[in-house]
Amino acid sequence: MIRVLDALLAGMGLVAASPVFLVVCILCWIDTRSPLFFQQRVGRWQRPFTLIKFRTMRRGTASAATHLVDASAVTPLGRWLRRTKLDELPQLWNVLRGDMSLVGPRPCLPTQFELIAERERRGVFSARPGITGLAQITDIDMSTPALLAETDAAMLSSLTLIHYIKFIGTTAFGGGRGDRVARAD
Repeated sequence: MIRVLDALLAGMGLVAASPVFLVVCILCWIDTRSPLFFQQRVGRWQRPFTLIKFRTMRRGTASAATHLVDASAVTPLGRWLRRTKLDELPQLWNVLRGDMSLVGPRPCLPTQFELIAERERRGVFSARPGITGLAQITDIDMSTPALLAETDAAMLSSLTLIHYIKFIGTTAFGGGRGDRVARAD
């Protein structure tokens, strides 16, 4: 049932947000000359997939976990996109394709070995990764792999339709701070 709801909401979201999508694409083009960002991530059953987001960092920034990237790599527009969570909009395509769910553990990079091991140990990879979830609305990010994997596992073991709707609503109305970046020196 969640997969059907994911596809329905992602499709409706893409249609409803298409004017916003177009404006953000233009702004990102002006900002970085490359509005979309494609990155390999670890998905369900640890299968790789390509995540799509609006670009929030300068082109040429090393592909690393957000908490390991210096804040100076994030553009002013990128900071605003992250704060408003508009950088996540293109992931609705990932949800529609079946790579992701609206709610689930955030997909990690293939180089985040500690997080992968912690999630594997807790069975987190049996679920599709998500745009939002318990960790995101409670400000737990990938800088604490064991806590993140524990939170992901707890969320998945008790996920109900009510929780699913709550996580989406809380995120849509500004809950959680999103992925943190390292402070600029």
